[in-house]
Amino acid sequence: FRFSGRILGLALIHQYLLDAFFTRPFYKALLRLPCDLSDLEYLDEEFHQSLQWMKDNNITDILDLTFTEEILQITSGFLFPHKVTERELKSGGANTQVTEKNKKEYIERVVKWRVERGVVQQTEALVRGFYEVVDSRLVSVFDARELELVIAGTAEIDLTDWRNNSEYRGGYHDGHLVIRWFWAAVERFNNEQRLRLLQFVTGTSSVPYEGFAALRGSNGLRRFCIEKWGKITSLPRYAAPAHLWETCQRAPSIFCYLNLGGHPLG
Repeated sequence: FRFSGRILGLALIHQYLLDAFFTRPFYKALLRLPCDLSDLEYLDEEFHQSLQWMKDNNITDILDLTFTEEILQITSGFLFPHKVTERELKSGGANTQVTEKNKKEYIERVVKWRVERGVVQQTEALVRGFYEVVDSRLVSVFDARELELVIAGTAEIDLTDWRNNSEYRGGYHDGHLVIRWFWAAVERFNNEQRLRLLQFVTGTSSVPYEGFAALRGSNGLRRFCIEKWGKITSLPRYAAPAHLWETCQRAPSIFCYLNLGGHPLG
């Protein structure tokens, strides 16, 4: 885990996006920030809703809780392969009733336990490795959402930004009929399909937080490029935009280049 933290730090320093989407509590752990109730939604939405209700409503004579949490453990028994044990959230928690007055403390302790359970040592090792590579002052200016964008980019594609930061070669240009058909086809895609196309061509399904202008290839910064391939006599001819829409889903590609051949039939 310490080594993984170093890899994460190196990717951040060298501005390489990771095709790994971590939860918000993970990024808070990297920033050494405490988690709150809203972070639990990324781990267990149903449990988050229960605690949110508890926070927003008076629980007097409604809930019968103590400062404990039940843990389901797997055993080696055949008839009883599982057993439930009780863990105190604080010293004497089994004898401390949750009331309207102390429910805030209970929620904070439950959230901390749910986020950290079973992974405290691993998380500490990863964070230690991360800061062996990254100066803490460099990331102290970020919140969890901003750090997520820097490390993993965004999964939402801005089609206008994509088109404005694309290059064309081999005779293609933004006004070329085939290129217009290509963007019309991509416009028909939903966001997931656009991400798949982007990953197919560039090797990553994320967009840098600076947008497509900061897209990287194997050798550093490189814009998305569409290049005409093959001899003019061997290029496929498109009778309609639908034919191009099918082609751009299976077109051969390398790094940040989409090798798109053909010209309109006519």
